[in-house]
Amino acid sequence: MPESQESLSIKNWADDDKPREKLIKKGKSILSDAELIAILIGSGSRNESAVQLSQRILAAAHHNLNELGTLSLKQLMQFKGIGEAKAVTIAAALEIGRRRRSEEAQKILKISSSKNVFDLLQPIIGELQHEEFWIVFLNNSNTILQKEQLSKGGITGTLVDVRLVMKQALELGAVGLILAHNHPSGTLKPSAADISITKKLKQAAELLDIKVLDHLIVTQKDYYSFADKGIL
Repeated sequence: MPESQESLSIKNWADDDKPREKLIKKGKSILSDAELIAILIGSGSRNESAVQLSQRILAAAHHNLNELGTLSLKQLMQFKGIGEAKAVTIAAALEIGRRRRSEEAQKILKISSSKNVFDLLQPIIGELQHEEFWIVFLNNSNTILQKEQLSKGGITGTLVDVRLVMKQALELGAVGLILAHNHPSGTLKPSAADISITKKLKQAAELLDIKVLDHLIVTQKDYYSFADKGIL
């Protein structure tokens, strides 16, 4: 094996440069995202190390693990050096991370800011490739009574049953509602449909002395709050 190719083999690296040994000696938090992925895939190709391959994969996902988690097995396998087994390993690890975030989000019992809503719903809808509309029902102390999907597949293609929403709010004893939906495109700008449905639900809620407290547009990395922007 030529020296340049032999040097790419992790077994020839100093211990501090080997991801597994580095994790054992210094702890998992010190490793970069690329080093953690390199541990998952174990080896690279003939011309690049596992870490270099992982860096290339991350670069294609704009160095964002959430974005990487949206890639299909087929898309992962387009990278030279990533076969089906490695693609499955990467996908499984990222799904575990998503579920962990989702479990953490379940611990949020009270809403005190728009960031709380984002943390609650981003693990559920932030990485979806289709649009979903959710409602969070709150009591008079802003404690979450229930969160529920209202529609799936895009607001413009769905007729919102306002009466059903209000009926459920009354049954739960809710005095506050927070609306939220995702934008798979990543844009944070509200559409005309977003503004229209907000106004429709707000007007209906006011007749029952229920307040629409906010409407969030959620993406992989960020959110837009109607309340924070003063347009509710």
